[in-house]
Amino acid sequence: MDIKSKILDLISATLESRNFFLIELIIRGDQRKRIIELYVDSADNISAESLADLSREINILLSAEKISLGNYRLDVSSPGVDRPLKFLAQYPKHINRYFEVKYQSENETKKIKAKLISVKGEELQFSYEQKDIIINFNQIIKAKVLISFS
Repeated sequence: MDIKSKILDLISATLESRNFFLIELIIRGDQRKRIIELYVDSADNISAESLADLSREINILLSAEKISLGNYRLDVSSPGVDRPLKFLAQYPKHINRYFEVKYQSENETKKIKAKLISVKGEELQFSYEQKDIIINFNQIIKAKVLISFS
């Protein structure tokens, strides 16, 4: 089992118990200077304090296990707004925000900028050009929250 798989096995229960889900795990460097980047999200908004608590807990787990990480630095953060959403559970906290959505509709790929109105099961309701569009989560190829400075 490689290092990434061992880390994932080690931290999955901790993430779940704190209602976080893994967006991405990146491991860079070597034994002399390894950087472990952990991107997590939650159905709720994430505070800096909850990320710091999670980081401490994962550091304790990594230190207690005999995974040969060498010297490492652990960075735990939430994905920035520039990262596409990967999981359905990420959408509800973004209701009433604008998205850029690329999705599959019948045999064609469409791209829209629309406001997320609701999430019901796997159906996402967007307002686009004064009408509502329902897009099933499994049709989405890529969706990013658009930053608003208003």
